[in-house]
Amino acid sequence: MAHHESPSTPHHGLMAEFDSAQALLDAAHKVAGAGYTRTDAYSPIPIHGLAEALGMKERKVAPFVLMGGIVGMCTGYGLQYWTSVFSYPMNIGGRPFHSWVSFIPVTFELTILFAAFSAGISMIVLNGLPLPYHPVFNAKRFSLASQESFFLAIEATDPKFDAHATATFLASLHPREVVSVDH
Repeated sequence: MAHHESPSTPHHGLMAEFDSAQALLDAAHKVAGAGYTRTDAYSPIPIHGLAEALGMKERKVAPFVLMGGIVGMCTGYGLQYWTSVFSYPMNIGGRPFHSWVSFIPVTFELTILFAAFSAGISMIVLNGLPLPYHPVFNAKRFSLASQESFFLAIEATDPKFDAHATATFLASLHPREVVSVDH
């Protein structure tokens, strides 16, 4: 029986603590295989394959980088074109006003600049940062996530979440402990 908790409930979800990176990775595969979709993992070290195990395949930053690059390219080229052809047309050495070859370095640099800024800004915004508070910070041993422990959380907003059934499922993965996370 699936249970969907409303956002007004003080219950954020359940979190299991594991002793090793491999145990966390194995648990993440089993959680995804069981059909849970609103999950997250916390680890003191990067774990190869963990994002894929949790089903994180989205590449949302790339379109923003592409659009930033295109805007930068158009801005760089347009600024030089407008300046050279309309605002300050000067005949220097007989060159044409629209001397596109001389516009390439600035156009390239603004393409890279705008793409880099859009990559950084979109990454921060799409990750929901800055995040000064998250309910998992309330878990008793969660401070160890930055030192030695590995955690896997299933949110109460998951369509398959049922407090008792999910706790039983997490306990079957042999964690150190399973705790409730409150808002």
